[in-house]
Amino acid sequence: MEKKKLPGSVIGFGFVSFFTDMSSEMVYPLLPIFLSSVLGVGAEALGLIEGIAEATASVLKTFSGYISDRIRRRKPLVLLGYSLSAIAKPTIGLAGRWIHVLAARFADRVGKGIRTSPRDSLIADVVDDTIRGRAFGFHRAMDTGGAVFGPLLAYILLAILLKYYSVSVSVRSVFLLSLIPGIFAIITLIFFVKEKPKEQRELRKLKLGFKGLSKEFKLLLAVMLVFSLGNSSNTFLILRASNIGFKTEMIPILYMFFNIVYAGSAMPLGSLSDKIGRRLTIAMGFFIYFIVYLGFARLSTHQYIYLWILFGLYGIYYGFTDGTLRALVADISRREERGFAYGLYHMLVGLMLFPASFIAGILWEKVAPSAPFYFGALTAAISAFLILIVIKEKKYEEDPVR
Repeated sequence: MEKKKLPGSVIGFGFVSFFTDMSSEMVYPLLPIFLSSVLGVGAEALGLIEGIAEATASVLKTFSGYISDRIRRRKPLVLLGYSLSAIAKPTIGLAGRWIHVLAARFADRVGKGIRTSPRDSLIADVVDDTIRGRAFGFHRAMDTGGAVFGPLLAYILLAILLKYYSVSVSVRSVFLLSLIPGIFAIITLIFFVKEKPKEQRELRKLKLGFKGLSKEFKLLLAVMLVFSLGNSSNTFLILRASNIGFKTEMIPILYMFFNIVYAGSAMPLGSLSDKIGRRLTIAMGFFIYFIVYLGFARLSTHQYIYLWILFGLYGIYYGFTDGTLRALVADISRREERGFAYGLYHMLVGLMLFPASFIAGILWEKVAPSAPFYFGALTAAISAFLILIVIKEKKYEEDPVR
């Protein structure tokens, strides 16, 4: 039996995400260091910035997904979202106070909120459900491929140029240069991503609600509520690395290693979910998350070899879950409500990042740096059990185009 090919728009989106994440990951791994060393703020401010930016912007994911359902157009919203993020990220390089970083991060996440649900819906629309896991796995692999080159480029700018060419580049300059790959992402999106003509429909009356959403989808939201409560911002992993004495200039390389593992595992593990089912694949990922967070909780000063192992396992966790969860949302949602379903899913995960990051910051400051990781390990273990016993996989037949 001939293996089905991925549609051109899926491949195009892969490169859009490649360039976008290259831009993002030139900034993201350095943000905790910039806040603490340059602007002089601590873990609580970091948790507040990440929590507010992600959670508030996540509300837009529901509305953008729903609007894309009603007007049957995905690409215009996707283009608007990517454009806003491309402009917002470099402005962090101009920040003089932490509130400026919050504003820039908020604008960046608003862009993500606008684009994410319509983008995932467009991918689900154009791909056959028998290769949906592979399609989302490919997209996440390309997305993360950009996240490999972003930290590498940051490392070259900060360390290699100084060491071999005596050229000093500041962290602020790295942030400003992140505009360049962002522009490449916009160009790729305009010329190489297309949506099906049948998705272009007249504007309908907007009426938000849960009507038409499946029981399985609602149960999935409940499971993700539990898991997300302990899934704080990845910046706490970076902060933990710094906490045990890991060199600042090596943090982009550590984060690059995580993304290499994630990129390499995303497509094969997405394809695995097409064969063994989404639930089992996701549960395996949650169990790996449990191991990783337990390991971070027990790290001691200068245990760098374990740090590398844990970041590698963290990449495998993402390979198991990120694309597979998106494929599962499509599987258990009707096509005509798919954008709204993606919006609710992404909104829940994003909104929960605020309490998760805030709790992590408080636990770090008031209890111990290990405390947030013990908490995250507990919620992951519970979620792995829940997804196996409460979710039934069901694929809806595509609704006829009216």
